[in-house]
Amino acid sequence: MKTLLSLGHGYSAAALARRLIPEGWTVIGTTRSRAADLAAQGVEPLVWPGDLGPALARASHILVSAGPVQGRDPFLAAAPEIAAARPEWVGYLSTTGIYGDRQGGWVDETTPPAPARGRSGDRVEAEGEWRATGLPVHIFRLAGIYGPGRGPFQKVKDGTARAIIKPGQVFSRIHVDDIANVLHASIRRPDPGAVYNVCDDLPAPAEDVLNHAARLLGLPPPPAVPFDRADLSPMARSFYDESRRVRNDRIKRDLGVTLLYPDYRAGLAAILAAEG
Repeated sequence: MKTLLSLGHGYSAAALARRLIPEGWTVIGTTRSRAADLAAQGVEPLVWPGDLGPALARASHILVSAGPVQGRDPFLAAAPEIAAARPEWVGYLSTTGIYGDRQGGWVDETTPPAPARGRSGDRVEAEGEWRATGLPVHIFRLAGIYGPGRGPFQKVKDGTARAIIKPGQVFSRIHVDDIANVLHASIRRPDPGAVYNVCDDLPAPAEDVLNHAARLLGLPPPPAVPFDRADLSPMARSFYDESRRVRNDRIKRDLGVTLLYPDYRAGLAAILAAEG
């Protein structure tokens, strides 16, 4: 019997739990305020901050998906306790943002990190610190995450979607169920120290995704707005400061992964079906 301890149990970790629990796994997830929600999903809630000791004593596998807080991973302080528990597998969810701006060029796992923003730099540091623990750590660099509840359909339907046009701008993305797909494959084929880019096969401009969502709904495309005239939050604007295409060959070659949704068209169709 296997037990996953999910440190920072959020959207991606929940997708993995939905795969593991039907296989007989126990999943324990840390949460600050959603204990009832986790319990309803079949996950044992562990209120954080709190004592990880009893959960670590049971955990065979550990997933770390919490983002850095004030520049540091909030669970790194527990690394000595985690090491003492001797887990079989540890996964750390990072971001493809660590590659920085490549002006639309391709990157793979051998590309040196060149983060341009604070939070991406924090992720690079966290990757290094987790590797230095001596634990059987696997690094997963996630592209832009979408899925049920995080798709473009609601904004397209209510008329608030805007297609931000910045020539040459492309993003890589990944459906949340394919994140779970990759993590599940890594658990089955552990390779401590490995780094994986987790993205689909088709980097694309954001406006292509919005326009396709509108077509699926039978609605006109959202209004196009030039980037330099777009009313964006500083965080949203920062995403448009970088353009890169991310290769995913390693998850296919080393983990034997077949993507459920190899491009945004397949992913959007699945979301529309899931959301009714």
